[in-house]
Amino acid sequence: MRVVVTGAGGYIGPHVVAAHVARGDDVVAVLRPGSTAPLHPDATVVHADVLAEDLDLGVFGNPDALVHLAWKDGFAHNSSAHMGQLSAHFRFLTGAAQAGVPRIAALGTMHEVGYWEGPIDAATPTDPLSQYGIAKDALRRSLPLALADTGTSLAWLRCYYIYGDDRRNRSIFARLLEAVDAGRSTLPFTTGRSKYDFIRVEELGRQIAAVTHSDVTGVVNCSSGVPVSLADKVEEFITENALPISLEYGAFPDRPYDSPAVWGDATVIRQIMSGDAAQ
Repeated sequence: MRVVVTGAGGYIGPHVVAAHVARGDDVVAVLRPGSTAPLHPDATVVHADVLAEDLDLGVFGNPDALVHLAWKDGFAHNSSAHMGQLSAHFRFLTGAAQAGVPRIAALGTMHEVGYWEGPIDAATPTDPLSQYGIAKDALRRSLPLALADTGTSLAWLRCYYIYGDDRRNRSIFARLLEAVDAGRSTLPFTTGRSKYDFIRVEELGRQIAAVTHSDVTGVVNCSSGVPVSLADKVEEFITENALPISLEYGAFPDRPYDSPAVWGDATVIRQIMSGDAAQ
């Protein structure tokens, strides 16, 4: 397949590019103009602003699939950029479909759902509580209607709590590493009781590539399907990396929109990955 990956220089992008290259795909990695983000050497790099009104889609050639990861301020859940750029994302993706791209896989988030306790599946109702979740959910709802008559198949990649390559994210794991770098021996923390669905970014890249190659449409949970408490995961990270630091439990309150336990129903992604491995 010839696969275009937008947001290739972001946190997830390099791992998605690498996963597609590993499958033998012809990968076009799209970076923002001026970006020098390191990518797999076998990928073809194109610098372009995919949200620009005057974007020429012809610069990507004739791809078999488009993986849309590009999104500003993904770690800042209430940034004004989420709603401010929503229409540009819609224009880009519908334009790609109208240009004849047969397969689109777009990155979503479990924050579309809002407060929820238990497993999340494709039918779980959404009630987002952040600007990030609201914008992603609006795009998820609007795209199937807009693409209905184009012949383009759409997979919505609903992601959960991603870790790994931790120097490049803004997670608790990155904050731990930064605190150790600064010589600190403790880090203020929440209660850590909430349970989440954690997935390594390398595995997420492989899951996204497998979904892109499949014919599955609609919401696909890219997740582990296993809830683990934040405290257990962070303590595991500290132990595995032999970090000389401890957590100050209860220093910060838990976020009001985080549930006691939430995770992705991984039935579909497990079927995709199992079938993919059998090929």
